[in-house]
Amino acid sequence: MTVEMLTPTAAHMGRYLSFRLAGEEYGLEILKVQEIIGMLNVTRVPRTPDWVRGVINLRGRVIPVIDARRKFGMPAEPDTEKTCIIIVHVGAAERRAQLGLVVDEVSEVLDIAPEAIEPPPPLETDGGVSFLSGLGKLPDRVLILVDIDRALADGVRDALADIVD
Repeated sequence: MTVEMLTPTAAHMGRYLSFRLAGEEYGLEILKVQEIIGMLNVTRVPRTPDWVRGVINLRGRVIPVIDARRKFGMPAEPDTEKTCIIIVHVGAAERRAQLGLVVDEVSEVLDIAPEAIEPPPPLETDGGVSFLSGLGKLPDRVLILVDIDRALADGVRDALADIVD
């Protein structure tokens, strides 16, 4: 198991952790990321939505784990050697929680200047794209920037209320 600790500092402003889901590249604000871990045994919790993988025991703490593919309406795929869990902080300071986000693979940490970020497009879809915080324009590609608080807000509190305190 590989563990990389990420600590929030002013130097991390404008930095994003890029990850892949279904062949597309996404980015999370690095300040929301606590660490990246390899796949662990996830204990399934009955009567939770299909996008809730279950819980893990991470150094004595029970952490709920969300399948990012399923949460974003993508088809499920078997885990590979590159599949990992990003431990993120969600919510405001007084109601902050840790969640694990299963992704296909983690790519790199990128610096994206504020002027290189476009607002999300006004797309009308069944599931909506309200979880997008913007589109990061890189020299050779576009990175879909995810607002993890909004992405996980829809139904997560209710689904996880009985799992952890």
